[in-house]
Amino acid sequence: MKLIDLTIPLGIGTPAWPTYEPLQVKYFKRLAPNGANGQLLTHSNHLGTHMDGEIHFFTAGKDMAELDLDYLVHDAAIVDLSDAVGDYQVYTPKMIEDRVEVKEGDILVIHTGYHHFGWDMPTADEIRYMVKHPGPDQEFADWAKAKKLRWIAVDCGSADHPMNTIIRDWMPRQRAEAEKVFEKLYKKPIAEFYDPSKYQLMHIDLFPKSIIHAECFGGQIDLLLNRRVKIGFFPWRFVDGEASIGRAVAFVEDNEYDEIMKKAATLPKTKFGDAYDPTHVDRLNKLSKI
Repeated sequence: MKLIDLTIPLGIGTPAWPTYEPLQVKYFKRLAPNGANGQLLTHSNHLGTHMDGEIHFFTAGKDMAELDLDYLVHDAAIVDLSDAVGDYQVYTPKMIEDRVEVKEGDILVIHTGYHHFGWDMPTADEIRYMVKHPGPDQEFADWAKAKKLRWIAVDCGSADHPMNTIIRDWMPRQRAEAEKVFEKLYKKPIAEFYDPSKYQLMHIDLFPKSIIHAECFGGQIDLLLNRRVKIGFFPWRFVDGEASIGRAVAFVEDNEYDEIMKKAATLPKTKFGDAYDPTHVDRLNKLSKI
């Protein structure tokens, strides 16, 4: 069994979710004169590849320490939607089930392609990554509950549509762009499409059902699209933690790993060594020209 990393690199340049505390690092001791290097870190939990726990939005929910390893590691479906939805657009259960088999109780990993705009990529664009990525609607949330999904992961800044978060008030220029998309594709203004009853539905609607999510997946995710695979996420065993930074991996058999690495050898690499497929960016750019 071999592991494939689905985690984005974490450093002081990694953007936290808007307004959240970024990573700050300082040395409090050095080899000379102390004989060892030591660092002090300050950061929020919603930084880099991380998992939101139930108590992030649900007072009576579980903290991060209560999430069993059997819950965190399970069979998963990884779906690529980079050929279906672009900037500010909405994805549906049909788009997912047209591309990959999703079984009851699965982990679901959604590859929007927007990790290509993450800080570690040559096509980095922080506003596009955090503010323009696609997201789900109420139909998706209802489907997730009917499927009894274990947890969900996305390769962008939030599992919710950015215009269904406080971002739509913070970023008026981008909201104006998004309004044009919603009027053209969905024939409704954003405030009607995402009325107050649907606000941050991926958090508020799903967390009480124990369907939480991880955000900012990436790493070598482009190598594992539209297929089933075992996925694991490993947060801190964090008592009273409402979320946690962690490591995300896929587990594959040795012979399959060799074939995947042959594919990786044909693709460009980030400065951190992750293989990526630039055709996803081309698709997203075309979809976003509406």
